Amino acid sequence: MKVYIIGAGPGDPELITLKGARLVETCPVVLYTGSLVPTRVIERANPKAKVLDSSKMTLEEIISIMQEAQKNDQDVARVHTGDPSIFGSTAEQMRKLDELKIPYEIVPGVSSFTAAAAMIGKELTLPEVSQSVVITRAEGRTPMPEKEKLGTFASTGATLVFFLSVLHIRKIVEELIPHYGKECPIAVVQRATWPEQKVITGTLEDIVSKVKEEKITSTAIIFVGKVLDCHDFADSRLYASDFSHKFRKAQKKITVPDTSE
Repeated sequence: MKVYIIGAGPGDPELITLKGARLVETCPVVLYTGSLVPTRVIERANPKAKVLDSSKMTLEEIISIMQEAQKNDQDVARVHTGDPSIFGSTAEQMRKLDELKIPYEIVPGVSSFTAAAAMIGKELTLPEVSQSVVITRAEGRTPMPEKEKLGTFASTGATLVFFLSVLHIRKIVEELIPHYGKECPIAVVQRATWPEQKVITGTLEDIVSKVKEEKITSTAIIFVGKVLDCHDFADSRLYASDFSHKFRKAQKKITVPDTSE
């Protein structure tokens, strides 16, 4: 018996991994986060499987289902949205499973932030612009560690990615403007890859009003940084003809003699 903690991807049912899909299809117990995981992902489950929505359960109730499955020698597909390693609320489940000596395996998934980046058609790292991506959240009911304040991250000028923060968009803007400037581009993607997806782009100066107008209050990823609208940048050296690496030698420049009189 094993508990498989599966990342179901951002929303599009085709963005779950092959392994994740196979486990949902074959595990006799499927326990999924009903508030976030698309129904079409769970529809893969065997008709004879026990399929349970954990959105209204406590941690104790979730673990008790896994214990019961262990007694019955049944594998469990524990299906989470996105990737389990990022804001997945999986650590507390794994600690309990460790205590109870219930074996588990994490099956990674496509994170909502990478899916959202795909939806806006952007690479989050560009040479000489930003080579770092900071994944964080605004401080709300969950306090931030003292050394992870937004101003600290903003001082680097890196590309910032916010989870669980759209309700605090005004506060985010106020804290970022001194570091990035009012004209810094920003994008808000709600429910990336879902049929009802919304993409809002703007600047730190006008994004608050745009988000309010679209009534976006949850399930959104926020991107901030020059990479979102940068037309003056250096290309990666990877494919440059004069650049050598393990798989290709640099091409020598051929000088054509001037034969004109």
